[in-house]
Amino acid sequence: MNTVFGLLIIALGSMGQSSSYVPINKIKDWSWENFWLVQGVFAWLLFPLLGALVSNSPAELIGIYTSNSVATMKAIGYGVLWGVGGLTFGLSMRYLGIALGQSVALGTCAAFGTLIPAMLAGTDLLSSKGIVLLIAVVVTLAGIAIVGYAGSLRSKNMSEEERRKAIKDFALKKGLLIALFAGVMSACFSLGLNAGIPVKEAAVAAGAKSLFAQNPVTLLVTLGGYLTNLVYCLYMNRKNKTSDEIKRSTKLVLTNNILFCALAGLLWYSQFFGLGMGQSFFDPNSVMMAFSWSILMSLNVIFSNVWGIILKEWKGSGKKAVTYLALGMAVLIFALVIPNLF
Repeated sequence: MNTVFGLLIIALGSMGQSSSYVPINKIKDWSWENFWLVQGVFAWLLFPLLGALVSNSPAELIGIYTSNSVATMKAIGYGVLWGVGGLTFGLSMRYLGIALGQSVALGTCAAFGTLIPAMLAGTDLLSSKGIVLLIAVVVTLAGIAIVGYAGSLRSKNMSEEERRKAIKDFALKKGLLIALFAGVMSACFSLGLNAGIPVKEAAVAAGAKSLFAQNPVTLLVTLGGYLTNLVYCLYMNRKNKTSDEIKRSTKLVLTNNILFCALAGLLWYSQFFGLGMGQSFFDPNSVMMAFSWSILMSLNVIFSNVWGIILKEWKGSGKKAVTYLALGMAVLIFALVIPNLF
């Protein structure tokens, strides 16, 4: 029963993340670098900080971070690398759409973000636990590959006009390469959470409830990611001469954009708030705990494709493409329960 609760909480967070790009479509008159940076203030700074404060008081957080400075810096460092993945992650959806872009990037992220931390934790991938983990990851990748194949079928079946209508800057080959790179770099978020385990343990020792103990680590990783995005967005401001764009916005546009950036940031952060809460219901040494990162990524793929259908990205793609999409999503759902079958 605890496992079911954990999965449900992670699913709710995943549903939020997969919905986070919808409010961005409501942002008006701002260039990409400006709305990306503003939503990042909410997604990577404000809400993670509030989450950390739910776990521990400000004084406790300072003590936790300073007494575990090595783990703190490692978590931030991985966050910086993850930030690179976050930048290219947005581009993958620009060129492939929400459904296919998230599917390819999250699939790559799922594999690297699950297996590397497991090996760093000393898990023998040839042991019974390791083999179950490998099977679950392979099935996850198979499901994502099927979804990706459905996307390629969609591309073949749609006319150029239909592609541009559904996804303005559609470019399959370019988008796939960017999505793969984004997935590898995005897996650094999982590595950051793994590196921050001493911080999490210190948070519990300081009085944090297990439900929220991962929040201080999440803040460190997202802080690192924000630094990467800040540098890049300021560079784009200078290059495109858009530094004063926000200041020149009318009151109505400014209010509209900040509200939708805040909503996007809250929805995005909900995935990691939910992941930490969901993991607290798993045995720390179980396959479910090791597989939890892939669970989150699988659910993100499923819900992102639901949004892809709602936003009509699959309109005109053909019956065969939709069939493979449904099959891929079914395989991903099956992957979620594999750790409990052995």
